[in-house]
Amino acid sequence: MPSSISHLGFPQIPLFVVNYFSSGLIDDKKHNFTVSFLVNSCGLSLERAKHASHRVNFETSERPNLVLNLLKNHGFTNAQISKVVKAEPHLLLSDPEKTLLPKFEFLGSIGLSDSECANIISACPSVLVRSIKNHLMPLYDFLKSIVVRDEKVAKTFKYARRGLSDDVQKNLAPNLAILREIGVPQSSICLLLSCFPSAAFLRHAKFDEIVKEVKNLGFNPEKSAIIHAIHVLASLRKVNWEHRFEVYQRWGWSKDQTLLAFKKHPGCMCLTEERITKAMDFLVNRMGWPSEHISRNPIVLLFSLEKRTIPRCSVFQILLSKGLVKKDLALYTILRPKEKDFLENYVTKFQQNIPQLLEVYQGKSDLLGLGIGSERMSEIKPL
Repeated sequence: MPSSISHLGFPQIPLFVVNYFSSGLIDDKKHNFTVSFLVNSCGLSLERAKHASHRVNFETSERPNLVLNLLKNHGFTNAQISKVVKAEPHLLLSDPEKTLLPKFEFLGSIGLSDSECANIISACPSVLVRSIKNHLMPLYDFLKSIVVRDEKVAKTFKYARRGLSDDVQKNLAPNLAILREIGVPQSSICLLLSCFPSAAFLRHAKFDEIVKEVKNLGFNPEKSAIIHAIHVLASLRKVNWEHRFEVYQRWGWSKDQTLLAFKKHPGCMCLTEERITKAMDFLVNRMGWPSEHISRNPIVLLFSLEKRTIPRCSVFQILLSKGLVKKDLALYTILRPKEKDFLENYVTKFQQNIPQLLEVYQGKSDLLGLGIGSERMSEIKPL
């Protein structure tokens, strides 16, 4: 008799249901058992289970159960287990102690927690089929030679996702070589690896194309902005890139103005249409700041509207109404300072004059209660 199937909290489909749907298609008892296990213990749909059963087949659940228990013990959720099995079903026949556990131990040794390992492996299950000696260790050594610190290597592992399964010499090494050839400094390459590793692991031909594009746009290889630009272009599909131009055009930006904004702060092209619209609506329609001025300092669009822009503008409305700040203060001056500096220079400094100022900033009091209308905001110099 085959050993019983372990159920890890997945919705159960009785074996006879699998038999019913598989009638005439899966006659082999061993094959049928595999499909049932994949459905009931791994959470695969019946269709996915049938497909996966062409890549793995077993007649007892002893070894697969050991593999699933190992994943569970390392913090994998049911959804993550399903993703791993769906991508690499043959892992169910691996020796958990000799083949899989050493890879978890290796990832843990560079500072990754169980939950981080689960996220990495569920995003790139093929990591578990790669050799530590021939792949993971060489990748670690290569990254450490650049970013130096283990915590940065771990961060690269966390966000590289599918790139982790590729050999270093396939994409990563030649991609970084391109950057060095055009004069990108080591500090910027380190930034790419530790903050935007998915871009660094891009297919080499695609990466080369992106680098040429950012150079043609006029990005200086010696400045870190080129790394942010590469990340943006690597993240956006062409249709989404073009759509951002359309969104900004609705607010009066020309293509050249949008490109200028991208060069100043590449992240403005990663904002969703909804976020762009809300920010521009507040700044342009409610605060009266000309749209073209915002294009010169697009970083203001990246600030949180609810947590930063609106509270700071509210404070300035009050200060303006009381004549405590100059009318020619620029938008950049209001929104750019760090939290500590803004509080010190524009809230704490004037609290004796206006006790409610901090409450307004924290959203506990509104401007109408102080008799201040939004029309006063138009007195602030745009940028």
